[in-house]
Amino acid sequence: MVASFALTGYVGVRLLADAQWPLVVVWFVGAALLHDLVLVPLYTVAAQAVARVTAGTARHRAWTGYVRVPAALSGLLLLVWWPLISLAPGSAAAAHYTLTTRLPSQVFWTRWLLISAGMFALAALWLLVRTLHTWCSGCTGRPRLPAATARRRRRRATKSPSSKGN
Repeated sequence: MVASFALTGYVGVRLLADAQWPLVVVWFVGAALLHDLVLVPLYTVAAQAVARVTAGTARHRAWTGYVRVPAALSGLLLLVWWPLISLAPGSAAAAHYTLTTRLPSQVFWTRWLLISAGMFALAALWLLVRTLHTWCSGCTGRPRLPAATARRRRRRATKSPSSKGN
């Protein structure tokens, strides 16, 4: 914990000692405002839309999480990468970033979109697998037993006949 605070203090001193410290402060304030005023309402609206679409089903609360989690993570990544996403190609800031890190500055928008699409696709695939698993377990005609009940029945079935008589 102490090492974390020491590293944070060091980074803060390095960032705020530079001539561009007002931009760092503006970015932190802007990030907080962007999160509270734009991102939270957006993923709340997305979650409510999913809840309305699935309101007639018994699983609407579970399905909402499959949209809410990728939307929240995508918003968080957008918030973190916004300074790099917003760099105009050919600008002085983009050139400074490329010169300093030796990495291209134009790839972050595409990477954010691909990562976000991947998270939503993974969530959709996970939902599909869970839905098919639940559906297929009901195909046998027997009701699914809770795990504890199934374990008790297996234990009873494996007991030897001689132990039942005692």
